[in-house]
Amino acid sequence: MLERWRALIPTREQIGSNRWLRWLAPYLGHPKLWHWSRRGVALGVGIGVFFGLLIPIAQIPFAAAAAVILRANLPAAAASTLVTNPITFAPVYFAAYKIGAWVTGEKLDPRVPAASTAPVEANTDTWRRITALGAPLVVGLAITASLIGLASYILTSVGWYWYVMRKRRRRPRS
Repeated sequence: MLERWRALIPTREQIGSNRWLRWLAPYLGHPKLWHWSRRGVALGVGIGVFFGLLIPIAQIPFAAAAAVILRANLPAAAASTLVTNPITFAPVYFAAYKIGAWVTGEKLDPRVPAASTAPVEANTDTWRRITALGAPLVVGLAITASLIGLASYILTSVGWYWYVMRKRRRRPRS
């Protein structure tokens, strides 16, 4: 299965020859960015999950930049940002808001504007409700991204170690 994944991921040479990404070639030349090691992949997954949960847009560029700076596996960092997608976005952000509201102690007024209200008042009230999500959502996303990113790093590292040990035990002894 790992070989199938590797076949789908572009190589350094493919990125360097792409006319839109050629300017990034000097930054992407370090071998650790493309090496499939336990530390590099685990760090890449942790970085990708962190940025995938923390910010709603431009997750892959932020994760890639962090992977370049920390010398983590770049494909793992980019792919693991997909932890948030159109299916998981709403539950993740709702849970992050709930955690943030619990930590900050803020409560959102659950009342929905009445249908008889004037449209301008309804829009103003809706906008106030959306902006009230700000602090609890940001705090909840920071906490969620940090904890799940760290857990992803640890689980990937332990899983990789377990896989290698299992493979070594099954190998015939000479």
